Amino acid sequence: MKFWTRNETLVALILIAFIALTAIVEPSSFSVGTFADLLRNGLVLGIFAIGVLLVLISGGIDVSFTALSAFAMYATTKALMAAGFTDSMALAFVLAGGIGIMLGCVNGFFVATLKLPTLIVTLGTLSVFRGFVLTFIGSQLISNVPSGMKDFSRSMLARGDAFDGSFYRLPTALLVLLVAVVVTWFILYRTTLGRSIFAIGGSKEAATRIGIPVVRTQYFIYAYVGMLSGIAGIVHASMARVANPFDLVGLELSVIAAVVLGGARLSGGTGTISGTLLGVALIVVINNSLITLGIPSTWQNVVIGVLILFGTGIPAWQAKRQERQA
Repeated sequence: MKFWTRNETLVALILIAFIALTAIVEPSSFSVGTFADLLRNGLVLGIFAIGVLLVLISGGIDVSFTALSAFAMYATTKALMAAGFTDSMALAFVLAGGIGIMLGCVNGFFVATLKLPTLIVTLGTLSVFRGFVLTFIGSQLISNVPSGMKDFSRSMLARGDAFDGSFYRLPTALLVLLVAVVVTWFILYRTTLGRSIFAIGGSKEAATRIGIPVVRTQYFIYAYVGMLSGIAGIVHASMARVANPFDLVGLELSVIAAVVLGGARLSGGTGTISGTLLGVALIVVINNSLITLGIPSTWQNVVIGVLILFGTGIPAWQAKRQERQA
């Protein structure tokens, strides 16, 4: 595909246009401090998007990851406080990731073993996970989160005054996103498992015929998404210093929009990490720009919906044009 027709290029151009428009209307928004804040705001969205990318590449779709994340976040926080293990952030990550893997395997069972449609399965488990946590674990907001989570939220990779006079802070939590990106990149592009994920997205029947373990690969995909979602939930609660079981659910549209805008096709077989990160950046910048420009927040969903239509419509139009030219 030509450079100028790639999704990454189009998303990057739209991103630059939004940044330029916002800077013209509100010059003070064009600062190192603002970009650091945007990076922080896109942290959890980015971790979610990296996981969802694998699902879309495999030809599936997952809308339950936010409910799964809220489940893992809230259950982990309550468990740590009940057990008195409040100092260890590593234990919080392991516990949340473990809960995420178990819940992800529930999705894997219905999708891989019972061969049910991914959208139907994850819509159902979204409701089940959310209802279970509110009914059996709790619905009260926890404002006094474990001390390890508070310390994690305060730790910074860098902070100080930038050359433009703005104050910036880069939280240590950015390392979580960085690790997720590096590990996922390695899985997708340097392992047989990654090639299997692309092959299943291209054609599940063909992948089965050439001996790819489709069921096992699908279990891995949903378990991996579950693990990343659980970890993202703990990062979210740590940064907010609040464990709220009502948080996160509702972000599905923004995350899927970011991944689709980055070039992943809902039909599967296509998607890149660089495009996904650009899509996340675009969603975060758009939300911030609408606020800066004084546009009501209710318009955010309208804009994101339009972007999804463009993000899915343009590749479909390009594919049909290439078929006509072939």
